[in-house]
Amino acid sequence: MHSLKNEVTQLIREIFTITITLFKIMIPAIIIVKILVELGIVPYVAWALEPFMSFVGLPKEASIIWAATMLTSNYTGMVLFFQFFENEPITVAQTTVLASMMLMAHNMPTECAIARKAGVKVLYAVTLRIGAGFLIGWILHLLYTKTGMLQSSNQLIWTPSETDDSLVGWIMQQLESLFYIFVMIAGLVTGLKILKLIGVEALLKSLLSPFLKITGIHKDATSFTLVGMTLGLAFGGGLLINEAKKGVIKKKDIFLSLSLLCLCHSLIEDTILMFLIGADLTSILVFRVIFSFALMIVISQLFKRLPDNKHHHVVVSVTQQPSLK
Repeated sequence: MHSLKNEVTQLIREIFTITITLFKIMIPAIIIVKILVELGIVPYVAWALEPFMSFVGLPKEASIIWAATMLTSNYTGMVLFFQFFENEPITVAQTTVLASMMLMAHNMPTECAIARKAGVKVLYAVTLRIGAGFLIGWILHLLYTKTGMLQSSNQLIWTPSETDDSLVGWIMQQLESLFYIFVMIAGLVTGLKILKLIGVEALLKSLLSPFLKITGIHKDATSFTLVGMTLGLAFGGGLLINEAKKGVIKKKDIFLSLSLLCLCHSLIEDTILMFLIGADLTSILVFRVIFSFALMIVISQLFKRLPDNKHHHVVVSVTQQPSLK
């Protein structure tokens, strides 16, 4: 009985530790982004991106959508997509290209801050996500242009409902999101504890390790990588931060796991969101996963070629945990 009480106490402590760590990162980032958006930073980011839109076959309006998505979230991008293309529809191919770029690079101030706390530099995370966004967009554009695929006009499956744009409305939305994150973290940590106790976690590691092995990720990081891939970088990153504090997972595996999560996360929610604006499901799910793993093979090989004393200098930021090996 005493042992069970200790386990529950430890579980609750771990849930709140992860939640507080994430909130310390997310809340300042959310406030800063809100200030930047109110100051009109989005048009400037869009202006910088606009010249590149032609390389991926998108109209210049797409730069505004992607810029807003990068600074805020996919939901913002969806609303802007509806505003720009409700009466002037683009093709399914163009929608899929833009959606794939949005999936690669969105909500970066918050998610890259989480990645930094877990162990990778912000500059690396930003460069990887934007670069991968342009690369997947360019590849898909070439594929659709050469094959003539998905050239029909896009049909919107979803239309946005009215939202409260006032400051009070925004605050309530953020509080709701933070509560949702707390509930998800509690469920994830509890679920992982149960899976570990009954031996399912070990089975999952054995089944998934061959797939992650090609990216250089050790099986010890399998559970957290899987959480991030399916539910989101914030959740997977939060769990990785907790493990980094314990010194359980090596810096190499944290770096590779976070690199994969930067490319391929929230496969459930984000994929559904992009499908609702008319993107091709096979491309935004299957092709995205294949592309991410292929790019991770390259990243893993490049990382291996670096001298050990250069790993930290190039990609891994200083953590506050001296026990991390």
